[in-house]
Amino acid sequence: MKRLNYRLVARLTGMLMLIMASSVVLPIAVSLHYGDGAQYGLAIAGVVMAAAGLLLRNIVGRNASYELHARESFWITSIVWLAVPLCGALPYLFTGVLDRFTDAAFESVSGFTTTGSSVILNPAAIPQGILLWRAITQWIGGLGLILFVIAILKRLNRGTMQLYAAEFSGTQQRKLHPHIAKSVSRMWRIYSFLTLLLVALLVLAGNGILDSLCLALSTVSTGGFMTTQGGMSGYSNATLAILTLFMFLSGINVALLYNFFTLKWRQFKTNHEFLLYTLLFILAALSCFVAFSIANSGFSFSNLQFSLFHIASTVSTCGFYTTPPAVWPFWTSVVTFMLILSGASAGSTGGGIKLRRLMTLFLYLRNYLTRMVHPNVVFSVKIDHQVVPGDYVNKIFGFVFLYICFIIGGAFMLTLCGCGIADAFCMAATNISNLGPSPLINSLGASLDYSLLPALAKWTLMILMLAGRLEIFALLAMVSPAYWKRR
Repeated sequence: MKRLNYRLVARLTGMLMLIMASSVVLPIAVSLHYGDGAQYGLAIAGVVMAAAGLLLRNIVGRNASYELHARESFWITSIVWLAVPLCGALPYLFTGVLDRFTDAAFESVSGFTTTGSSVILNPAAIPQGILLWRAITQWIGGLGLILFVIAILKRLNRGTMQLYAAEFSGTQQRKLHPHIAKSVSRMWRIYSFLTLLLVALLVLAGNGILDSLCLALSTVSTGGFMTTQGGMSGYSNATLAILTLFMFLSGINVALLYNFFTLKWRQFKTNHEFLLYTLLFILAALSCFVAFSIANSGFSFSNLQFSLFHIASTVSTCGFYTTPPAVWPFWTSVVTFMLILSGASAGSTGGGIKLRRLMTLFLYLRNYLTRMVHPNVVFSVKIDHQVVPGDYVNKIFGFVFLYICFIIGGAFMLTLCGCGIADAFCMAATNISNLGPSPLINSLGASLDYSLLPALAKWTLMILMLAGRLEIFALLAMVSPAYWKRR
């Protein structure tokens, strides 16, 4: 009979609270530099988060045993992904940018889950410090809050594998090093390098330093928070081209990007998921280019740029957009919805069902249909010349079924809140896929103003965001009766 190690749960949660408090320092400095007046509210929010972190780490979590089991790993994952985003809402409230907790929580949850749905209609009108804070929340949540703990906590030797598995509960993530902590550290180094490189390129393209930093943090994390009203149409062609490239890169498995930087380029030729990801991007971009050109009566560079930018934004689940959906051809909307569900590569910062899962399901169904004709033939599902375990295939079927159930259930709740059926399904699909500003919601206007939704609809979308980011299993483990039985 083992008790839940609540002290360790409290200690690790407190450590993340302290990290969040330290993350407020840079937005405070930006507010002081620009004199936007948000520094006081940000400072108060930082103090509150620091106090909560110290309380959890040093008092509740005092003398915690660093022995972690499966139950604690799911508990930590779920609690952290609930507590940290709710605390992240404090800067919006204390600065007065948002005066209702539901709106502040929606903005914060959307940030940490890298969804990008926003209740702020005009980001350019809010203080610069809060603008940076929105981008920081996305960057922190990009690789995952739990990976922050693993990277900084060296004492948790046995438990790191449990936390790692809980963070990637719905997929198989390749390790970059036999030791989990070192593997996670390499992930963060790649992640940070891409961010700094993108900031430098955006500045060279003629953008301001703060604007470049916010865009880079949102792009590499595939978050989608934008700094201007009305999308990305006001940026130069060079800026859009740079963002297109980095959105595409951000949808690739981090382990594969590590091979690129270590000059192991042959891995790209043999990685089936990357080849499918690239092929899907090219075909979808070409189809949208043709559809948009026909609708506008002519082929042009602007149509090609829009197609590449839009498909890169959608397939990586970043969520940036340049033109309002009302002017899109119908075929573009169809392709967009299909890419929303498929998502990016497994092990990337993108959302969606993930291509590796879809590949596994396709190969399994192909083998099953073949066995119907040739019952004595023995097949196995292979990806990258490796056999996929049967338990993992069953897990994928369960995941996809639950994914669809969450979309249907979320859409049902949204219709009860007064949304149309089409808009409800689009919002449910895009928010559980962590895409962000749904490019298919026309009734909300070209600005995609989520603030028009009632409170129940916003909390429904927040649940979908968390379910998509936690890949469902970690969230469902918390409400399972078997999870709470002492054993």
